[in-house]
Amino acid sequence: LTYSNEEMPTAYKKMGDALTATGRPIIYSLSQYGREDVWKWGAKVGANLWRTTQDIVPTIQSIMAIGFLEQTGLESYAGPGHWNDPDMLEVGNGLLTLDENKLHFTIWAMLAAPLIAGNNLSEMSPEIREILTNREIIDVDQDALGIQGHRLRQEGPRTIWVKPLSGGDIAVALFNLGESPRNISVNLHELGITRARRIRDLWNHKDLDSSMQRIEAEVPVHGVACFRIYIEK
Repeated sequence: LTYSNEEMPTAYKKMGDALTATGRPIIYSLSQYGREDVWKWGAKVGANLWRTTQDIVPTIQSIMAIGFLEQTGLESYAGPGHWNDPDMLEVGNGLLTLDENKLHFTIWAMLAAPLIAGNNLSEMSPEIREILTNREIIDVDQDALGIQGHRLRQEGPRTIWVKPLSGGDIAVALFNLGESPRNISVNLHELGITRARRIRDLWNHKDLDSSMQRIEAEVPVHGVACFRIYIEK
């Protein structure tokens, strides 16, 4: 039986109702590829996540297109129990550099996206394992508020994303989408912060000077620097 795109919401609702009727906790994922603006009705048919785009492939071009372009504007449809799904992770696949793998993992975390490993876990390198098990980045993704991050601003290949976190904290990621290293910075006042209690570098796993008023990093080609700002309470 084949359904048209217009019939999909009704068909998915039948399945959602059937899953709910079992009384069992079951995650319901819609492989809808963004058709019919699935993010607008996915939660209404009982889904917990829904694909927002066509399939990802292990190239930086695919990751950038899906992560930075095709998720923008969808943040209001995500929340606890119902998530935009930009497809599984390609970390450790293809010919991605370590910096590209970190960029990929970070933008998915900033999007509060499902973190579904798509690589061969039995053969991954220690460096890839370290990326996929970075608890500080995972905590950004899994934050209890469930807010999808958004782009704060973009200047050419420099793009800055922010994600509100529990307790008033903020995650901020500085991405370099260009073909040469770039210095990227953001002032705390741009983030609505007057004073930080703690500033944590989430990839280098170290605290920075909490009195600083500007976060700045030299970001490698197709790379990222990511920070968690703990707000003064």
